[in-house]
Amino acid sequence: MVKIALEINAFLENVSSLQAVGEEFRWYLKLKCSSCGEVSSSWQYVSLSESTETKGGRGSASMVQKCKMCGRENHLDILNEHVKSYTVDTSGQYAPVVAFECRGLEPKEFDIRSGWVVTSCFNTLFEDVDLSEKEWYDYDEKGNQSVSITELTYKFVKLKK
Repeated sequence: MVKIALEINAFLENVSSLQAVGEEFRWYLKLKCSSCGEVSSSWQYVSLSESTETKGGRGSASMVQKCKMCGRENHLDILNEHVKSYTVDTSGQYAPVVAFECRGLEPKEFDIRSGWVVTSCFNTLFEDVDLSEKEWYDYDEKGNQSVSITELTYKFVKLKK
């Protein structure tokens, strides 16, 4: 069992936080089988709201997947306590926003897509923000300022126990 964090890096202008809100939020991933090395060709999502029983009745996971190449059953679980906001304090540097417990597979790619909630420095909420272009721009009427998220990148980092 390996724990892997997804870290993002972005520049925030007049934005205090970027967060994935709710159990319905979907994390879109491409996954690699640790047994045979096969990487999924299509995007798959996991969310806190979905759970599947594991083989042999040993619990459940956010995703239970049988590898198309080697047939091994693999599991990935979202660690709810590791779902965090990306804040202005970490703007311009990598910081974790979620972590996954992985058994037999690991995430290789992340597609940021939509569904994010952005809070401006003036406490205006922007919901269902689409970051698929790796940038976002809007205007905060309350603060009479432009708000933006730019230069968005990500990386996966193995966590120590």
